[in-house]
Amino acid sequence: MRKHEFIPALILSAAMALPAVAATPSRDTITAEQVAAAISSAGIKVSPDQVVLLTDVVAKTSAPALRVESMERWGDRRMRVRMNCAKPGECLPFFVAVSWSQAEAAQPAFAEFSSSAISQGNSGSNSYVVRAGSPAVLLIEGDHIHIQIQVVCLENGVPGQTIRATSKDHRQTYTAKVGEDAVLRGKL
Repeated sequence: MRKHEFIPALILSAAMALPAVAATPSRDTITAEQVAAAISSAGIKVSPDQVVLLTDVVAKTSAPALRVESMERWGDRRMRVRMNCAKPGECLPFFVAVSWSQAEAAQPAFAEFSSSAISQGNSGSNSYVVRAGSPAVLLIEGDHIHIQIQVVCLENGVPGQTIRATSKDHRQTYTAKVGEDAVLRGKL
């Protein structure tokens, strides 16, 4: 008789657990094809077989719009590319490696790839105007408002690049564009 009492309790507990599983947001894996398409749309022709995902990357949607944040040379035949989703909160920033063969290195596309990385200022350490860990001035401007804050850079940067910086007490993080004069500029 006790067996028959146990089965309904088991069914009831399983039924109550189902809504909790259904309420969990699904995560979709970002593929090498999506990454290659994003890098190609940024102006550097890359095929999916050249992209190496360094970890499993997931997003809240099945086809997120991806954005190339930075590129830097990573050895003789690889580039490290920092990517992020265009919509905030859709995925976490992540890195991928893009590799090429020696034959591809002789192609004009490789020169374009290398010059693009150089134009973003990430391949040569001498081209940075602000460095990670160094103090900087952040100018935040809005309509009729101008704020000047002393910050610490969290990333290396070149003019025109968007980097992260933090307040001196590390309680606030800012995103700002690096100026020619090594001053960071943000908007309200």
